Amino acid sequence: SQQGCDPFAQTQRSKLQHRRARINQQINKEMRMRAGAENLFRATSNHKVKETVALELSYVNSNLQLLKEELEELNSSMDVYQNDSESISVPMIPLGLKETKELDLLVPLKDFINEHYGEEGVLFEKEIKEFMELRQAMRTPSRNEAGLELLMEYYNQLYFLDSRFFPPTKTLGVFFHWYDSLTGVPSHQRALAFEKGSVLFNLGALHTQIGARQDRASLPGLNQAIDAFQKAAGAFNYLKENFSNAPSLDMSAASLTMLVRLMVAQVQECVFEKMTLLRAQNDFLARLQLAQEAARVEDVYSLVHQTMSQPHVKDYVPFSWTTMVHVKSEHFKALSHYFAAIALCDCPAPSDAELLEQEKAFLQFHVTMPEGPSLRVLLQDPEERRKLGKAHLKKAIMKHEEAMRIHGLCKILRKMDILQEVLSFAHKRSLSKYSEIDHEEDFFETGEAPDIHPKTHQKPEIKSPNFSQVKVTDLFHRLGPLSVFSAKNKWYPARRVHLMRGENGFGFTLRGDSPVLIAGVIPGGCAAEAGLKEGDYIISVNGKDCKWSKHAEVVQLLKSTGKEGVDIGVITLQGSECPKAADRRAAVMSSGSGMPKSNKENSRKSLMNSKSASTLLVWSKRSKKSTYSGVPFTAVGDNEAMY
Repeated sequence: SQQGCDPFAQTQRSKLQHRRARINQQINKEMRMRAGAENLFRATSNHKVKETVALELSYVNSNLQLLKEELEELNSSMDVYQNDSESISVPMIPLGLKETKELDLLVPLKDFINEHYGEEGVLFEKEIKEFMELRQAMRTPSRNEAGLELLMEYYNQLYFLDSRFFPPTKTLGVFFHWYDSLTGVPSHQRALAFEKGSVLFNLGALHTQIGARQDRASLPGLNQAIDAFQKAAGAFNYLKENFSNAPSLDMSAASLTMLVRLMVAQVQECVFEKMTLLRAQNDFLARLQLAQEAARVEDVYSLVHQTMSQPHVKDYVPFSWTTMVHVKSEHFKALSHYFAAIALCDCPAPSDAELLEQEKAFLQFHVTMPEGPSLRVLLQDPEERRKLGKAHLKKAIMKHEEAMRIHGLCKILRKMDILQEVLSFAHKRSLSKYSEIDHEEDFFETGEAPDIHPKTHQKPEIKSPNFSQVKVTDLFHRLGPLSVFSAKNKWYPARRVHLMRGENGFGFTLRGDSPVLIAGVIPGGCAAEAGLKEGDYIISVNGKDCKWSKHAEVVQLLKSTGKEGVDIGVITLQGSECPKAADRRAAVMSSGSGMPKSNKENSRKSLMNSKSASTLLVWSKRSKKSTYSGVPFTAVGDNEAMY
């Protein structure tokens, strides 16, 4: 069976998860105390008691404040998730996994099997325990492909759990408890959608951790980071589109929009890093391209910063994240101006052959045209190039200083040496370039350089989770084919019928596989006499379970009966007594699973997983039988025959 990583192996990351779990518990306790105190405060009219309670409330609230700050500091421990390579990469923001409480499903599922399926619940303990072990394992997934597969496997198993044990009209009575990834506030719901959504959130979070730990100084590392952040964006986006009304803030639409944008920005930053690795940077066009890539990164980070500053998101996102995103938008704006300056000052004036191409590129380079001579003159005149380059450097230096100033405002980020190093390296590089091209005899006033037009050669993709890549088998397969034996169908108690074979056989038509259906019963024949009805499903023959049996297997069992006849076990679905109801039921069968906002992924799957769903549809549509001399006789289809 699948295993999570050993939660006791004290890696840096698991220490972090432990501290997070501990803080979650403390927050939980304080919130219970606060709720109790608030109730007492409302209920009492005694002034003395009110004062005491108010004092207690202020203690509890300040404790909660401290705990939330401690949690925020944990959420900002980005360095634990970064790689150990020698080279400097700007840190990325990873998300911590949502914690959940243990869940005991043994009794509720056994009871449901007894009541709904009419089977001995005790006989399914092995399957229930296997499901609970899988849930336990997925709480601590390893930070690699195996961990992702574990979460996917559990997510796919939830589809079966939903179909088997969650009828549309009533709940199973168990609560799913999950903690908010960022605030640690606990939430619980009876809806299985909350469990599914939380697992999906953790799939996204795990992708962010895998992305943040890649060594981005190498091309393979960069490509893996891009892939991971694109998949993280896909998971959060899928969650936003398919699940609504989540009880916890981290899964609200506003929060998920912010996370998708953050992941897209991190992809864009990796694309910029990839350009710096791949391009020979000494050529003019490559440097213009780098400047435009940097402007694009600045663009997406300022969008994230705006999103994080919105009313519903602002108080909730860690201050260090908002600061980090703000710092990056200023930093990349500075870089775009730096590369523009380098292109102008470090590259020779173009030859006549190059001029046209360079002019064309430069035409779309600035947001507004730089003042001064025409582009053609500018490109061919080293002095004009130096002037504009100097203006770009001046702007770059201003933006570097702004990035460093914002960075200094956040005490958590101040502890991050890596970021500090990157910012100050870029700042010094721009300063030294400026002093190199600054002439003492410059009397002109350095103008205002226009901003650079953002442009990227690789647009980030939002990659939706591909659930079909992890194949799972229904743990509760033994209950029978889902097309019939599901939580939303009801059937009358199973009947045992003893059947003798007459001269003309048993007197019924059979159709379909798993389970085989009695499609027609000849009036006055043996089957009719024994009480079999059109629409009954055969679930056993002579005590052998036939729920999953193919057509031919059931026919073989029936044919091998001797004079003593045969015992057949059948069930009738409630509501299938008349064809209209069957039509309705068939429509329900094909509409898939009851997810909020209809989870399209699952409805396709339910049809894929149950061939018999289509058999059912065929049966209801084809039940207008041609009567032959007063005997309803179905035009015999390919897998239907008289017996």
